[in-house]
Amino acid sequence: MFDLKNYIQKKSHVVNDALKLLLQNSQQDQTINKAMEYSLMAGGKRIRPVLCLAATEAVGGNPNDALTAACAMELIHTYSLIHDDLPAMDNDKLRRGKPTCHVAFDEATAVLAGDALLTMAFEILASVPFEKTDQAAKWLQIIRIIAVAAGSRGMIQGQMLDIAAEGRRLNVSELESMHTLKTGALIVASLQCGALLADADKDQLRFLKTYAGYIGLAFQVADDILNVEGNPEVMGKAVGTDRLNKKNTYPSLLGLDASKQFAQKLIRQALQALEIFDNKADPLRALATYIIERKR
Repeated sequence: MFDLKNYIQKKSHVVNDALKLLLQNSQQDQTINKAMEYSLMAGGKRIRPVLCLAATEAVGGNPNDALTAACAMELIHTYSLIHDDLPAMDNDKLRRGKPTCHVAFDEATAVLAGDALLTMAFEILASVPFEKTDQAAKWLQIIRIIAVAAGSRGMIQGQMLDIAAEGRRLNVSELESMHTLKTGALIVASLQCGALLADADKDQLRFLKTYAGYIGLAFQVADDILNVEGNPEVMGKAVGTDRLNKKNTYPSLLGLDASKQFAQKLIRQALQALEIFDNKADPLRALATYIIERKR
């Protein structure tokens, strides 16, 4: 039986070491450095970078070749959390069991820390050493994929749709479209980049993107469910906030039981997309199940 806990621990350790090195090498100002490190090293699950590395392995590649892309995903994800927590957005006070960045420092520092993490992601992507022209073209493609996923056609658009939906009830199709962008876009990009860096063929890439689309949506459904019945001590943040803020969520639209059934259906579809892969994709299979069984 595949040991997912050990796999995540090992991959997270590699990612964390790489992130620490990036912070050490890239920062000068003490305040901004502390704010960036405070949020980046606060004990996140590292799901996106782990998925990126697992996708590389699934198609027979070396995960070290995708480590820079994996780190970029986590830098962008952390920036998005810092900004999402701001008073102008969700005004959250806790993140990963600690005061949010703007609470621990101040609002201006949190904005700048998020900006700096986002910028660092593209700095490291553009700094990958290579010897051949085709490698340069591949990394340029990676940069574009990540930029689209993080920008106004991806995560940012999803966030804007979320803001625009405040005060009105969405239907299930609208909610799915919003979360496909807000949560799913970076998850799809993580899998896509990991696969491309291992020279995946068209079929492998197509099925991995399909898998990513299903688990990206399942991830958000699971988050919605945890906001209803999760343990705040385990999650490291408050629960019940979606209801209090009248957020559009799957439990509010479908009900709790139907939401759980929907999440399970998405994972079944994700696993079907991996049927063309051998046991090198076992980490991805285990991660799919973990996404809806996690407690935080």
